[in-house]
Amino acid sequence: MDLDKKLLCGEVAHSIGKTFSQHLGTKVHATSRVFIEQTERRVTTVTEAEKLEKALTYLFWTEIGGQVKVSVRKKTEKYAVHMEVPSLQLHSSDEKLVLSWGLYRADSSCLMPTDVQTLVPDTTSGTSETPFLWTSAGTFVLELEFGAKQIPFYLSFLLKSSLDSYPSGSEIRSHRKTKFCVPVGFGTGYPSPLGLSFSPDGSMNFAIISRNAERMVLCLYEDTTADEPTLELDLDPYINRSGDVWHASFESAWTFVSYGYRCKGACLQRNKDKFLAGKILLDPYTKVIGNSIPSSHGLGLLPKYLGRLCKEPAFDWGDDFHPNLPREKLVVYRLNVKHFTEHKSSKLPADVAGTFSGLAEKLHHFKDLGMNAILLEPIFPFNEQNGPYFPCHFFSPMNAYGPSAGSLSAINSMKEMVRKLHNNGIEVLLEVVFTHTAAEGALHGIDDLSYYHMNEVEDLEGPNSLNCNYPIVQQLILDSLRYWVSEFHVDGFCFINASSLLRGFHGEHLSRPPLIEAIAFDPLLSKTKIIADCWDPHEMLPKETRFPHWKRWAEMNSTFCNDVRNFWRGDALVSNLATRLCGSGDIFSDGRGPAFSFNFIARNFGLTLVDLVSFSSDALASHLSWNCGEEGPTSNITVLERRLKQIRNFLCVLYISLGVPILNMGDECGQSSGGSPAYTDRKPFDWNALKTGFGTQTTQFISFLSALRIRRSDLLQKRSFLKEENIDWSGSDQSRPRWEDPSCKFLAMTLKAEKVESSLSSESLHPRGDLFITFNAADISESVILPPPPEGMSWCRLVDTALPFPGFFSTSGEPVIEQMAGLVAYEMKSHSCALFEASRINI
Repeated sequence: MDLDKKLLCGEVAHSIGKTFSQHLGTKVHATSRVFIEQTERRVTTVTEAEKLEKALTYLFWTEIGGQVKVSVRKKTEKYAVHMEVPSLQLHSSDEKLVLSWGLYRADSSCLMPTDVQTLVPDTTSGTSETPFLWTSAGTFVLELEFGAKQIPFYLSFLLKSSLDSYPSGSEIRSHRKTKFCVPVGFGTGYPSPLGLSFSPDGSMNFAIISRNAERMVLCLYEDTTADEPTLELDLDPYINRSGDVWHASFESAWTFVSYGYRCKGACLQRNKDKFLAGKILLDPYTKVIGNSIPSSHGLGLLPKYLGRLCKEPAFDWGDDFHPNLPREKLVVYRLNVKHFTEHKSSKLPADVAGTFSGLAEKLHHFKDLGMNAILLEPIFPFNEQNGPYFPCHFFSPMNAYGPSAGSLSAINSMKEMVRKLHNNGIEVLLEVVFTHTAAEGALHGIDDLSYYHMNEVEDLEGPNSLNCNYPIVQQLILDSLRYWVSEFHVDGFCFINASSLLRGFHGEHLSRPPLIEAIAFDPLLSKTKIIADCWDPHEMLPKETRFPHWKRWAEMNSTFCNDVRNFWRGDALVSNLATRLCGSGDIFSDGRGPAFSFNFIARNFGLTLVDLVSFSSDALASHLSWNCGEEGPTSNITVLERRLKQIRNFLCVLYISLGVPILNMGDECGQSSGGSPAYTDRKPFDWNALKTGFGTQTTQFISFLSALRIRRSDLLQKRSFLKEENIDWSGSDQSRPRWEDPSCKFLAMTLKAEKVESSLSSESLHPRGDLFITFNAADISESVILPPPPEGMSWCRLVDTALPFPGFFSTSGEPVIEQMAGLVAYEMKSHSCALFEASRINI
């Protein structure tokens, strides 16, 4: 016997009557399993000389109170089923006992033909009858043998007595008033872990959750291109079910290559879609999936995914480790894996372009920009017509992102990418979508009543909206997140449509959503970056919500985006800009800090950065854009210069604001979607655009800003908010800002470096100078009076977005000449910003 598996693969029936329940005793009621060692010697004593490779024993209670013990043993080329009926109360010594039995696989009402010799076939019912032998020990015994070619199957049987003295007549059934059922050639399996798992001996265990399924059919394929399975097994709800988990196990010698499930039951699908009842569904927990194949069920061609019957490929992580960068140190680049390198300008081989391997080949681009984290758009499998924000699965990367477009290739390719990025100090963050799925091909049909919101709920896409805080779905999400961290070494997650994670079973808003709290305190997940993004892919807009955080959740700051866009188009109070520059204290002063604010100007939906300053039709009003004087492409030099300044202004504000800056793929080289905000109109990254004049100066500017954040981390990468004494606000003439004046479009701020006591003397000194930053969103120039620099220092200009390239930024800084003793004035052009740093005078 396989003594490593301590639990007997068969459930002990509970009593059907109160008296009978008391007779069983407390031990039977305390567990649904019986230890093998307690029954091994009493049951498997037949043919002791034979070498038994495997033995499984099942115990059943009959409707009259006795037990039926069934032992299934694998011999060299056969399977033997041995039965003992020791406890029937005989009414006569002449009484005989007969086994009435049949074999089935996919349907218990459709019996298979048999070639067992010692039987009497019943031509009317399709069953066979075999008599028991009476032993001197007072038990009935019987043994059937089946050839290896017949398995796997279920042996379905009932007992027949030769006398009609039993209350139920001559037929004796189980305590549930049903036929007995025993699996032959496969095991009952285990309810944990979910999905497909392998034992050390190579045997496979299948487990899937469905509370409302009446029947669960395991479908096995020998050919990945076949439309119909090679073998179907209708899992018995008594033998192959524990609670809400259906399970079965197989030895490793099978030639099957993939698998799926058919779920049966009137309550499974919304609107009782009949085509789903016959469709073969993907195991939600499978880790390796095959490429989708078309499957027609009367409503057109639908993609069908199957789980692969193989172990995940071994991978040598070597000395890989998580960079564990502090949040305030992050500089993030968001990208789409396919679009990043699929363009021919990437000059990558065809099998590498558009894959994880292709992304790793372009590592130098992140380093050139000063990025230390990448945020990947969703990489879960999805249907092409729906897009990546409508996933079909949660435990595997998209096959197309592997060099050979296969599942194993994608898994290895992603792990190699993560390892390479980690070796270069770059973290990998994933956008994930757990609030909804694709319209078809995801969890539909397994148990819609459990997985999805069944009723139409305001703000929720009912048919595809996952019931995230329902225990089954919550477990699925947590298991998925832990899998990506433990198996792929992912450093964090950005949760798309996070506001829907706050909904309860019936769509109600929860103040303490169990899922959000569980992630915040999970021993593994709480150590990663967890970011809430309330953008809704259905409406293509962010939803404003107060997100519960437990001082662990960061947020995508859409308010930062809106206020900065409004300021630079001349339509916001300067107080709004000031709040964003200082880390959005109105949002993150509740026990968190500015490092919990992930800031962006443009992202992968809506307008690109260059389109943001080029298009502003009425249809784009919600995007808060400004075309700088003309709509769309233009040759007007004045308009083009204004657009260029606006792009520089956006980047400057993004990088000098407290929080985590996020740059979107393509914005560094001016890629446009022609003014379309649709995600589907985003184009692949054009690597040739980096060599243009705009691409050259913008990438250099971003690299400069990234280096500045590191060099002045004391002021620009703070974990906590600035102290009141470390910041001054002023107008152009050093007067107080006109905070509530809508006509005011100028703001200046001074960031004061902390004084540090010298270790050599009691004198205080400034190891670094102050920063003075001005913003002018008006159509006219402003003459700005700079504040007095710290003693022994003078002002140097680092940035002026109105100057031509290459002079609009300087690493060393350009000294600003005093016009009068102790007075420094500087002319700020319209629609520009400038950055000054106090530095020591070289003598």
